[in-house]
Amino acid sequence: MSQSAEPVRITIMGKEYQIACPPDERADLFASASLIDQRMRELRDGGRVVGAERIAVMVALNLAHEMIECRQELENARGSGSPARLGALAERIEQHIASARRTGAE
Repeated sequence: MSQSAEPVRITIMGKEYQIACPPDERADLFASASLIDQRMRELRDGGRVVGAERIAVMVALNLAHEMIECRQELENARGSGSPARLGALAERIEQHIASARRTGAE
C-alpha cells in the first residue's frame, strides 16, 4: 500500500529544507540528508571548493561516481566471478564427498 507523502524538514549546512516524503521512507531521507551534510561540510572545511552551490555539485558528482562504482562491482560479482567461484566450491564439495566415500566416513 502506497503511503502519501508528508512534509519533512531536513537541515543541510545550516539551511533548512522541507521535503515531501512518505512516512516509511523518512529514515532513508534523514540518513541521506546527514550524509550530504557531512560530505558538504568536509569539502567546505577542506577549503578547496568555495560556495554552497559548487560544494553541492561536487558532492553530487562524488556520490554519483561512488554509486556507479558500486553498480559496476555488483555487476562484476553477479557476472563472471560468481559462477566460477560457485563452480569451484561445488567441485571441492564433490571431492570431499568422494573422499569421504572412499574412506567410509560419510
